Amino acid sequence: MSNRIDDYALIGDLQTAALVGRDGSIDWLCLPRFDSAACFAALLHDEDAGHWRIAPAGAAAATSRCYREHTLVLETTWETEDGTVRVVDLMPPRGEAPDVVRIVEGVSGSVPVEMALRLRFDYGRVRPWVRVQRSEASAIAGPDAVWLSASVPLTHDGDVLRAEFTLAAGDRAWFVLTYQAAHLPRPDPVDAERALADTTSYWTDWVDRGCYEGRWAEEVERSLVLLKALTYAPTGGIVAAATTSLPEDLGGVRNWDYRYCWLRDATFTLQALLGTGYTEEARAWREWLVRAVAGDPDKLQIMYALDGTQRLPETTLDWLAGFDGSAPVRVGNAAAGQFQLDVWGELLDGLHLARNAGLELTDPAWDVQRALLDWLEGNWQHPDNGLWEVRGPQRQFVHSKVMAWVGADRAVRTVERLDLDGPVDDWRKLAARIHADVCEHGYDADRRTFTQFYGSEGLDAALLLLPRVGFLPWDDERVIGTVEAVQRDLCREGFLLRYDTQADGGSDGLPGTEGAFLACSFWLADALHGIGRTDEAEELFTRLLALRNDVGMLSEECDPRSGEHLGNTPQAFSLVGLVNTARHLGGTTHATTETPTRGDRA
Repeated sequence: MSNRIDDYALIGDLQTAALVGRDGSIDWLCLPRFDSAACFAALLHDEDAGHWRIAPAGAAAATSRCYREHTLVLETTWETEDGTVRVVDLMPPRGEAPDVVRIVEGVSGSVPVEMALRLRFDYGRVRPWVRVQRSEASAIAGPDAVWLSASVPLTHDGDVLRAEFTLAAGDRAWFVLTYQAAHLPRPDPVDAERALADTTSYWTDWVDRGCYEGRWAEEVERSLVLLKALTYAPTGGIVAAATTSLPEDLGGVRNWDYRYCWLRDATFTLQALLGTGYTEEARAWREWLVRAVAGDPDKLQIMYALDGTQRLPETTLDWLAGFDGSAPVRVGNAAAGQFQLDVWGELLDGLHLARNAGLELTDPAWDVQRALLDWLEGNWQHPDNGLWEVRGPQRQFVHSKVMAWVGADRAVRTVERLDLDGPVDDWRKLAARIHADVCEHGYDADRRTFTQFYGSEGLDAALLLLPRVGFLPWDDERVIGTVEAVQRDLCREGFLLRYDTQADGGSDGLPGTEGAFLACSFWLADALHGIGRTDEAEELFTRLLALRNDVGMLSEECDPRSGEHLGNTPQAFSLVGLVNTARHLGGTTHATTETPTRGDRA
């Protein structure tokens, strides 16, 4: 593949999504869900793993592209010697079946256009049986079936569908790809032009519901549209990203499947949605959280599938070379079985935030929280794998302990505010014990900073969240020292690493390095603002906005020198970070979810 990660744009139908390159090729699409097997997987191999390209004959990258204003409808334009054509790509919100609609418009001149479609089910492994009848085609293999309808004649070269046609100014051609399980009847194909109108109306109506009117309205709106596109509408779950195995280290092994829902994202996502007026999405996400974690509290996981499924076994797809040779390609995520203490606090904090925002409290939700707290009281002392899912030895991570404190603290606040039933005195004592333990063992007075884990020589960008969750106030000298130490030790070209992969002998258990983590860089902007260095915070935020690609996408990480995107894309954690930092710097909220309780400034 010659494309970079930031060469891609996203289209989606709120149940799955496709990545479209600057060259007009759809190189990634999983059907029928985000976490289903891909039928286009050229992103992780080459075109033989499946892709769908429409472009002028002989043309390479497009001249320009953009989303139609306030929508997820993508327009890609080529200006050639013969004239100008535009490809309009969209996925209408799911009806009977998933559809991908591609409309080709003649803008000027007379331009020859070529279409090539290679379907490869099961991540490029399975070649389907293809049949063509004039402008209709079908491709079937095992459990999967796809139909293609077009306004121009189709041919096939082996199992590759092709079309060649010429468009003059004002001419239009269309293609509609529809998926269905092979044992079911073919769905009725959508009308391409009607689907364009309906999809445009859906997104413009959705954007109109938002209430953010700050200085970065365009950037916030685009991030929220992309975040909405990562929502799985049937359950309300939000995937961390639309892809698997895009590398954090080009050519390396740090390649993970992010097509699942992480509990760690709960509070930040709720802040972004509630703070911009999207209460319906926040409520659906809250309800997904409560359903997913119901059951035995000691079986709580850091992530779940879109429908709350717990088992996410990790396997490798050895027939795929990986993006830019970055292997292995992984499906599933073994980190789901890790013990990460922070998720108990993340979940309790998210549900507390939802209550404070006016989302009604249900008895089952409170019962779940009480069970989680009972478990937390007996297990907070144990080492864990930490927020960043390290695959090395378990440690006493400071951020994990702080989030355990958050869980107890939010329980106290809930009982005091709503007069609910619960052993509030025990929870208050628990919060005080954890707080004292962190301050005694997690703070290095000589270096004036909290550390990544007890006794660590390394630092962690997650330490920037201590004042944000109310563990200590922003003006505490330990907070100021920690912000300055994290910035000094973890910044690369002004952007922030999650942690130093070589610190403490390489404690994350993996070879190689990784790029600057974008969500953490947004946290640094929030932290600089919190300690009064607002000009510096805004300068960093401006540089982070400049990392977005031409259509506003952000991946998980970037190369701090070149700005090239790294990791899975688009990344919900990065998009949420952008939205929340815009709100903090714009004065529409504070970069603190709670203020410290009495006695917590020890």
